[in-house]
Amino acid sequence: MSAIMGDPLAPARSPVAGGEGARQLPLPRAGEGRGDGRRVNAGFLRRWTGVVVAFAVVAILVPIANLLVPADSVFHLSDYAVQLVAKIMCYAMAALAMDLIWGYTGILSLGHGVFFALGGYAMGMYLMRQIGSDGQYRLPMPDFMVFLNWKEFPWHWALSNSFVAQMALVVLAPGLLAFVFGFFAFRSRIKGVYFSIITQAMTFAAMLLFFRNETGFGGNNGFTDFKRILGVPIATPSMRMTLFVITGCTLIGFFLLARAIVGSKFGRVLQAIRDAESRVMFTGYDPLRYKLAIWTFSAVICGIAGALYVPQVGIINPSEMTPAASIEIAIWAAVGGRATLVGPIVGAFFVNGAKSVFTQYLPEYWLYVLGAMFIAVTLFLPGGIVGLFRHPKVLALLRRSADREAGVSP
Repeated sequence: MSAIMGDPLAPARSPVAGGEGARQLPLPRAGEGRGDGRRVNAGFLRRWTGVVVAFAVVAILVPIANLLVPADSVFHLSDYAVQLVAKIMCYAMAALAMDLIWGYTGILSLGHGVFFALGGYAMGMYLMRQIGSDGQYRLPMPDFMVFLNWKEFPWHWALSNSFVAQMALVVLAPGLLAFVFGFFAFRSRIKGVYFSIITQAMTFAAMLLFFRNETGFGGNNGFTDFKRILGVPIATPSMRMTLFVITGCTLIGFFLLARAIVGSKFGRVLQAIRDAESRVMFTGYDPLRYKLAIWTFSAVICGIAGALYVPQVGIINPSEMTPAASIEIAIWAAVGGRATLVGPIVGAFFVNGAKSVFTQYLPEYWLYVLGAMFIAVTLFLPGGIVGLFRHPKVLALLRRSADREAGVSP
Protein backbone atom coordinates (compact mmCIF):
# COMPACT_ATOMS: atom_id res chain seq x y z
CA MET A 1 0.00 0.00 0.00
CA SER A 2 2.79 2.43 0.92
CA ALA A 3 4.48 1.68 -2.37
CA ILE A 4 1.35 2.82 -4.20
CA MET A 5 0.42 5.81 -2.06
CA GLY A 6 3.84 6.90 -0.90
CA ASP A 7 4.63 8.28 2.51
CA PRO A 8 2.69 11.54 2.99
CA LEU A 9 5.04 12.50 5.80
CA ALA A 10 8.24 12.17 3.80
CA PRO A 11 9.69 15.35 2.28
CA ALA A 12 9.03 15.89 -1.38
CA ARG A 13 11.85 14.71 -3.67
CA SER A 14 12.99 16.62 -6.69
CA PRO A 15 13.41 14.55 -9.88
CA VAL A 16 17.00 13.76 -10.73
CA ALA A 17 18.20 14.97 -14.08
CA GLY A 18 18.35 12.11 -16.54
CA GLY A 19 16.15 9.83 -14.44
CA GLU A 20 12.83 8.37 -15.49
CA GLY A 21 10.16 11.04 -15.72
CA ALA A 22 12.64 13.74 -14.81
CA ARG A 23 12.58 17.16 -16.36
CA GLN A 24 15.34 19.69 -16.64
CA LEU A 25 15.03 22.27 -13.86
CA PRO A 26 15.99 25.87 -14.70
CA LEU A 27 19.18 27.11 -13.14
CA PRO A 28 18.87 30.04 -10.71
CA ARG A 29 19.75 33.44 -12.04
CA ALA A 30 22.77 35.26 -10.76
CA GLY A 31 22.11 36.62 -7.28
CA GLU A 32 18.78 34.77 -6.89
CA GLY A 33 20.05 32.21 -4.39
CA ARG A 34 21.80 34.89 -2.40
CA GLY A 35 18.57 36.88 -2.17
CA ASP A 36 16.60 33.85 -1.01
CA GLY A 37 19.20 33.16 1.65
CA ARG A 38 18.97 36.71 2.91
CA ARG A 39 15.18 36.45 3.00
CA VAL A 40 15.36 33.23 5.05
CA ASN A 41 17.85 34.81 7.43
CA ALA A 42 15.57 37.83 7.80
CA GLY A 43 12.62 35.58 8.66
CA PHE A 44 14.75 33.68 11.17
CA LEU A 45 15.88 36.90 12.80
CA ARG A 46 12.32 38.23 12.99
CA ARG A 47 11.12 35.08 14.78
CA TRP A 48 13.87 35.11 17.37
CA THR A 49 13.72 38.88 17.74
CA GLY A 50 10.12 38.52 18.90
CA VAL A 51 11.14 35.95 21.51
CA VAL A 52 14.00 38.11 22.78
CA VAL A 53 11.78 41.20 22.94
CA ALA A 54 9.09 39.28 24.83
CA PHE A 55 11.66 38.05 27.34
CA ALA A 56 13.08 41.55 27.78
CA VAL A 57 9.61 42.98 28.40
CA VAL A 58 8.70 40.29 30.94
CA ALA A 59 12.01 40.06 32.81
CA ILE A 60 13.32 43.64 32.57
CA LEU A 61 10.91 46.35 31.43
CA VAL A 62 7.86 45.38 33.48
CA PRO A 63 9.78 44.95 36.78
CA ILE A 64 11.46 48.31 36.25
CA ALA A 65 8.19 50.04 35.35
CA ASN A 66 6.40 48.59 38.37
CA LEU A 67 9.06 48.58 41.10
CA LEU A 68 11.46 51.40 40.23
CA VAL A 69 9.50 54.00 38.28
CA PRO A 70 7.68 56.45 40.62
CA ALA A 71 3.93 55.96 40.93
CA ASP A 72 3.20 59.47 39.61
CA SER A 73 5.19 58.86 36.41
CA VAL A 74 3.46 58.19 33.11
CA PHE A 75 5.79 55.19 32.65
CA HIS A 76 4.74 53.56 35.93
CA LEU A 77 2.93 50.23 35.63
CA SER A 78 0.35 49.76 38.35
CA ASP A 79 -0.02 46.66 40.48
CA TYR A 80 -3.45 46.08 38.94
CA ALA A 81 -1.97 46.07 35.44
CA VAL A 82 0.74 43.63 36.50
CA GLN A 83 -1.83 41.28 38.01
CA LEU A 84 -4.07 41.53 34.94
CA VAL A 85 -1.25 40.77 32.51
CA ALA A 86 -0.06 37.88 34.68
CA LYS A 87 -3.55 36.41 34.72
CA ILE A 88 -3.87 36.71 30.94
CA MET A 89 -0.47 35.05 30.47
CA CYS A 90 -1.80 32.06 32.41
CA TYR A 91 -4.82 32.03 30.11
CA ALA A 92 -2.47 32.27 27.12
CA MET A 93 -0.76 29.04 28.21
CA ALA A 94 -4.12 27.28 28.25
CA ALA A 95 -4.87 28.69 24.78
CA LEU A 96 -1.47 27.47 23.53
CA ALA A 97 -2.29 24.00 24.86
CA MET A 98 -5.61 24.15 23.03
CA ASP A 99 -3.84 25.04 19.79
CA LEU A 100 -1.62 21.97 20.02
CA ILE A 101 -4.58 19.60 20.16
CA TRP A 102 -7.15 21.52 18.13
CA GLY A 103 -5.12 23.51 15.65
CA TYR A 104 -2.43 20.91 14.94
CA THR A 105 -4.15 17.61 15.77
CA GLY A 106 -7.78 18.37 14.97
CA ILE A 107 -9.10 17.45 18.44
CA LEU A 108 -11.55 20.00 19.80
CA SER A 109 -11.66 19.76 23.59
CA LEU A 110 -14.37 21.49 25.58
CA GLY A 111 -12.97 20.26 28.88
CA HIS A 112 -9.52 21.78 29.23
CA GLY A 113 -10.78 23.97 32.03
CA VAL A 114 -10.72 20.96 34.35
CA PHE A 115 -6.97 20.50 33.80
CA PHE A 116 -6.40 24.20 34.46
CA ALA A 117 -8.43 23.97 37.68
CA LEU A 118 -6.72 20.78 38.89
CA GLY A 119 -3.34 22.48 38.70
CA GLY A 120 -4.82 25.45 40.53
CA TYR A 121 -6.29 23.29 43.28
CA ALA A 122 -2.97 21.46 43.75
CA MET A 123 -1.23 24.80 44.27
CA GLY A 124 -4.13 26.07 46.40
CA MET A 125 -3.82 23.14 48.82
CA TYR A 126 -0.22 24.09 49.51
CA LEU A 127 -1.09 27.76 49.91
CA MET A 128 -3.88 26.90 52.35
CA ARG A 129 -1.43 24.97 54.50
CA GLN A 130 0.92 27.95 54.41
CA ILE A 131 -1.74 30.04 56.16
CA GLY A 132 -1.03 28.09 59.35
CA SER A 133 -2.77 29.58 62.37
CA ASP A 134 -3.34 32.97 60.73
CA GLY A 135 -6.86 32.12 59.62
CA GLN A 136 -10.07 33.46 61.08
CA TYR A 137 -10.30 30.67 63.68
CA ARG A 138 -6.59 30.79 64.61
CA LEU A 139 -6.25 27.03 64.19
CA PRO A 140 -3.68 25.10 62.09
CA MET A 141 -6.38 23.88 59.70
CA PRO A 142 -8.06 25.79 56.86
CA ASP A 143 -11.09 27.79 58.00
CA PHE A 144 -13.56 25.77 55.92
CA MET A 145 -12.43 22.55 57.62
CA VAL A 146 -12.83 24.13 61.05
CA PHE A 147 -16.28 25.38 60.06
CA LEU A 148 -17.25 21.84 59.00
CA ASN A 149 -15.95 20.56 62.36
CA TRP A 150 -13.27 18.37 60.83
CA LYS A 151 -10.66 17.10 63.29
CA GLU A 152 -7.99 15.98 60.86
CA PHE A 153 -6.95 16.48 57.27
CA PRO A 154 -8.39 14.19 54.56
CA TRP A 155 -6.04 11.56 53.12
CA HIS A 156 -5.39 13.52 49.94
CA TRP A 157 -4.05 16.41 52.02
CA ALA A 158 -1.28 14.22 53.50
CA LEU A 159 1.54 15.87 51.51
CA SER A 160 -0.09 19.27 51.05
CA ASN A 161 2.46 20.96 53.31
CA SER A 162 5.29 20.00 50.95
CA PHE A 163 5.95 22.40 48.10
CA VAL A 164 7.78 19.76 46.05
CA ALA A 165 5.00 17.20 46.48
CA GLN A 166 2.31 19.67 45.47
CA MET A 167 4.29 20.83 42.44
CA ALA A 168 4.52 17.20 41.40
CA LEU A 169 0.76 16.96 41.87
CA VAL A 170 0.33 20.02 39.63
CA VAL A 171 1.76 17.91 36.80
CA LEU A 172 0.49 14.46 37.79
CA ALA A 173 -3.16 15.26 38.54
CA PRO A 174 -4.11 16.76 35.14
CA GLY A 175 -1.63 14.53 33.31
CA LEU A 176 -2.97 11.30 34.79
CA LEU A 177 -6.61 12.28 34.26
CA ALA A 178 -5.89 13.24 30.64
CA PHE A 179 -3.95 10.04 30.03
CA VAL A 180 -6.67 7.74 31.36
CA PHE A 181 -9.51 9.66 29.70
CA GLY A 182 -7.66 9.99 26.42
CA PHE A 183 -6.57 6.36 26.31
CA PHE A 184 -10.11 5.02 26.46
CA ALA A 185 -11.54 7.75 24.22
CA PHE A 186 -8.90 7.46 21.48
CA ARG A 187 -8.80 3.67 21.66
CA SER A 188 -12.55 3.69 21.06
CA ARG A 189 -11.91 6.03 18.09
CA ILE A 190 -14.21 8.69 19.44
CA LYS A 191 -13.64 11.87 17.49
CA GLY A 192 -15.26 15.02 16.22
CA VAL A 193 -18.27 16.47 17.99
CA TYR A 194 -18.73 13.30 20.05
CA PHE A 195 -15.31 13.76 21.63
CA SER A 196 -16.07 17.41 22.34
CA ILE A 197 -19.30 16.44 24.08
CA ILE A 198 -17.72 13.86 26.38
CA THR A 199 -14.93 16.29 27.34
CA GLN A 200 -17.60 18.79 28.31
CA ALA A 201 -19.35 16.09 30.32
CA MET A 202 -16.04 15.33 32.06
CA THR A 203 -15.49 18.91 33.20
CA PHE A 204 -19.12 19.26 34.27
CA ALA A 205 -18.87 16.10 36.39
CA ALA A 206 -15.64 17.38 37.98
CA MET A 207 -17.30 20.71 38.74
CA LEU A 208 -20.18 18.99 40.54
CA LEU A 209 -17.72 16.87 42.51
CA PHE A 210 -15.67 19.85 43.67
CA PHE A 211 -18.80 21.73 44.70
CA ARG A 212 -19.42 19.14 47.43
CA ASN A 213 -18.09 20.11 50.86
CA GLU A 214 -17.20 16.53 51.83
CA THR A 215 -14.56 16.29 49.10
CA GLY A 216 -12.25 18.56 51.09
CA PHE A 217 -11.80 21.25 48.46
CA GLY A 218 -13.70 24.10 50.05
CA GLY A 219 -17.01 23.53 48.29
CA ASN A 220 -18.53 26.50 46.52
CA ASN A 221 -16.02 28.98 47.98
CA GLY A 222 -12.93 26.97 47.10
CA PHE A 223 -9.57 28.20 48.39
CA THR A 224 -8.77 31.84 49.09
CA ASP A 225 -7.18 34.24 51.59
CA PHE A 226 -3.65 33.03 50.84
CA LYS A 227 -0.88 34.45 53.00
CA ARG A 228 2.51 33.02 52.04
CA ILE A 229 4.37 30.93 49.53
CA LEU A 230 7.62 29.26 50.59
CA GLY A 231 7.38 31.31 53.79
CA VAL A 232 7.39 34.64 51.90
CA PRO A 233 4.26 36.85 52.04
CA ILE A 234 2.48 36.80 48.68
CA ALA A 235 1.37 40.42 48.93
CA THR A 236 4.91 41.83 48.89
CA PRO A 237 5.91 43.65 45.67
CA SER A 238 8.99 41.47 45.23
CA MET A 239 7.05 38.19 45.44
CA ARG A 240 4.32 39.53 43.18
CA MET A 241 6.89 40.49 40.57
CA THR A 242 8.73 37.19 40.97
CA LEU A 243 5.54 35.32 40.16
CA PHE A 244 4.95 37.61 37.17
CA VAL A 245 8.42 36.95 35.75
CA ILE A 246 8.12 33.20 36.32
CA THR A 247 4.75 33.19 34.55
CA GLY A 248 6.07 35.15 31.58
CA CYS A 249 9.18 33.00 31.22
CA THR A 250 7.07 29.84 31.49
CA LEU A 251 4.80 31.07 28.70
CA ILE A 252 7.80 31.83 26.49
CA GLY A 253 9.31 28.45 27.32
CA PHE A 254 6.13 26.59 26.42
CA PHE A 255 5.87 28.56 23.19
CA LEU A 256 9.40 27.58 22.16
CA LEU A 257 8.78 23.97 23.15
CA ALA A 258 5.53 23.91 21.18
CA ARG A 259 7.29 25.39 18.15
CA ALA A 260 9.95 22.68 18.38
CA ILE A 261 7.28 19.98 18.63
CA VAL A 262 5.32 21.32 15.66
CA GLY A 263 8.44 21.54 13.52
CA SER A 264 9.58 18.00 14.35
CA LYS A 265 8.58 14.70 12.75
CA PHE A 266 6.20 14.19 15.68
CA GLY A 267 4.50 17.47 14.82
CA ARG A 268 4.21 16.54 11.14
CA VAL A 269 2.53 13.28 12.13
CA LEU A 270 0.06 15.24 14.28
CA GLN A 271 -0.83 17.47 11.34
CA ALA A 272 -1.21 14.45 9.11
CA ILE A 273 -3.59 12.93 11.67
CA ARG A 274 -5.57 16.16 11.61
CA ASP A 275 -5.85 16.13 7.83
CA ALA A 276 -6.26 12.40 7.09
CA GLU A 277 -6.09 10.08 10.08
CA SER A 278 -7.10 6.96 8.14
CA ARG A 279 -4.32 7.52 5.62
CA VAL A 280 -1.81 7.90 8.46
CA MET A 281 -2.92 4.51 9.78
CA PHE A 282 -2.47 2.92 6.32
CA THR A 283 1.12 4.18 6.16
CA GLY A 284 2.02 2.33 9.37
CA TYR A 285 1.66 4.99 12.07
CA ASP A 286 -0.42 4.46 15.20
CA PRO A 287 -2.49 7.62 15.76
CA LEU A 288 -3.40 6.53 19.30
CA ARG A 289 0.09 7.06 20.65
CA TYR A 290 0.53 10.44 18.99
CA LYS A 291 -2.89 11.75 20.00
CA LEU A 292 -2.53 10.48 23.56
CA ALA A 293 0.93 12.04 23.94
CA ILE A 294 -0.07 15.52 22.75
CA TRP A 295 -3.38 15.36 24.63
CA THR A 296 -1.59 14.56 27.91
CA PHE A 297 1.08 17.18 27.28
CA SER A 298 -1.53 19.87 26.64
CA ALA A 299 -3.26 18.93 29.91
CA VAL A 300 0.03 19.33 31.78
CA ILE A 301 0.50 22.79 30.26
CA CYS A 302 -2.96 23.76 31.52
CA GLY A 303 -2.18 22.37 34.98
CA ILE A 304 1.00 24.44 35.26
CA ALA A 305 -0.89 27.50 34.02
CA GLY A 306 -3.52 26.97 36.72
CA ALA A 307 -0.84 26.61 39.39
CA LEU A 308 0.69 29.95 38.39
CA TYR A 309 -2.75 31.55 38.18
CA VAL A 310 -3.87 30.84 41.76
CA PRO A 311 -1.26 32.70 43.85
CA GLN A 312 -1.54 35.79 41.63
CA VAL A 313 -5.33 35.96 41.48
CA GLY A 314 -5.81 34.83 45.07
CA ILE A 315 -8.64 32.33 44.65
CA ILE A 316 -9.55 29.02 43.06
CA ASN A 317 -13.06 27.55 43.09
CA PRO A 318 -15.21 25.21 40.96
CA SER A 319 -16.21 28.05 38.64
CA GLU A 320 -12.92 27.41 36.79
CA MET A 321 -14.35 23.99 35.86
CA THR A 322 -17.58 25.20 34.33
CA PRO A 323 -18.14 24.23 30.67
CA ALA A 324 -18.20 27.95 29.84
CA ALA A 325 -14.61 28.32 31.07
CA SER A 326 -13.46 25.53 28.76
CA ILE A 327 -15.38 26.98 25.82
CA GLU A 328 -13.65 30.32 26.38
CA ILE A 329 -10.27 28.62 25.96
CA ALA A 330 -11.39 27.39 22.54
CA ILE A 331 -12.62 30.90 21.68
CA TRP A 332 -9.21 32.39 22.52
CA ALA A 333 -7.55 29.97 20.11
CA ALA A 334 -10.11 30.59 17.36
CA VAL A 335 -10.02 34.38 17.64
CA GLY A 336 -6.23 34.51 17.62
CA GLY A 337 -5.81 31.93 14.86
CA ARG A 338 -5.53 28.16 15.07
CA ALA A 339 -2.42 26.24 14.03
CA THR A 340 -0.21 29.31 14.46
CA LEU A 341 1.03 28.99 18.09
CA VAL A 342 1.31 32.74 18.46
CA GLY A 343 -2.34 33.20 17.47
CA PRO A 344 -3.88 31.70 20.63
CA ILE A 345 -1.60 33.88 22.74
CA VAL A 346 -2.76 36.94 20.82
CA GLY A 347 -6.35 35.77 21.11
CA ALA A 348 -6.08 35.30 24.88
CA PHE A 349 -4.77 38.83 25.32
CA PHE A 350 -7.29 40.33 22.90
CA VAL A 351 -10.39 38.63 24.31
CA ASN A 352 -9.47 39.00 27.98
CA GLY A 353 -8.34 42.57 27.46
CA ALA A 354 -11.72 43.34 25.91
CA LYS A 355 -13.41 41.46 28.76
CA SER A 356 -11.59 43.60 31.32
CA VAL A 357 -12.82 46.77 29.64
CA PHE A 358 -16.42 45.66 29.05
CA THR A 359 -16.93 44.13 32.48
CA GLN A 360 -15.77 47.40 34.00
CA TYR A 361 -17.93 49.78 31.97
CA LEU A 362 -20.64 47.65 30.26
CA PRO A 363 -20.74 44.34 32.13
CA GLU A 364 -24.22 43.41 30.96
CA TYR A 365 -23.13 43.44 27.30
CA TRP A 366 -19.95 41.38 27.55
CA LEU A 367 -21.47 37.98 26.77
CA TYR A 368 -23.17 39.43 23.69
CA VAL A 369 -19.86 40.90 22.54
CA LEU A 370 -18.06 37.59 23.13
CA GLY A 371 -20.66 35.66 21.14
CA ALA A 372 -20.61 38.19 18.31
CA MET A 373 -16.82 38.08 18.26
CA PHE A 374 -16.77 34.31 17.90
CA ILE A 375 -19.44 34.33 15.16
CA ALA A 376 -17.61 37.07 13.25
CA VAL A 377 -14.34 35.14 13.39
CA THR A 378 -16.02 31.93 12.29
CA LEU A 379 -17.79 33.52 9.31
CA PHE A 380 -15.44 36.25 8.13
CA LEU A 381 -12.03 35.56 9.66
CA PRO A 382 -11.46 31.78 9.84
CA GLY A 383 -7.72 32.34 10.19
CA GLY A 384 -8.20 34.55 13.24
CA ILE A 385 -6.32 37.75 13.96
CA VAL A 386 -3.00 36.24 12.93
CA GLY A 387 -4.64 35.05 9.71
CA LEU A 388 -4.92 38.68 8.63
CA PHE A 389 -1.15 38.77 8.29
CA ARG A 390 -1.28 35.70 6.04
CA HIS A 391 -3.45 37.42 3.46
CA PRO A 392 -1.63 37.53 0.10
CA LYS A 393 -1.57 41.32 -0.04
CA VAL A 394 -0.31 41.61 3.52
CA LEU A 395 2.31 38.92 2.89
CA ALA A 396 3.53 40.72 -0.21
CA LEU A 397 3.83 43.97 1.73
CA LEU A 398 5.74 42.28 4.56
CA ARG A 399 8.01 40.50 2.09
CA ARG A 400 8.90 43.74 0.34
CA SER A 401 9.64 45.32 3.71
CA ALA A 402 11.88 42.39 4.67
CA ASP A 403 13.70 42.58 1.34
CA ARG A 404 14.41 46.27 1.87
CA GLU A 405 15.78 45.57 5.35
CA ALA A 406 17.96 42.74 4.02
CA GLY A 407 19.13 44.79 1.05
CA VAL A 408 17.56 42.47 -1.53
CA SER A 409 16.36 44.10 -4.72
CA PRO A 410 12.84 43.05 -5.84
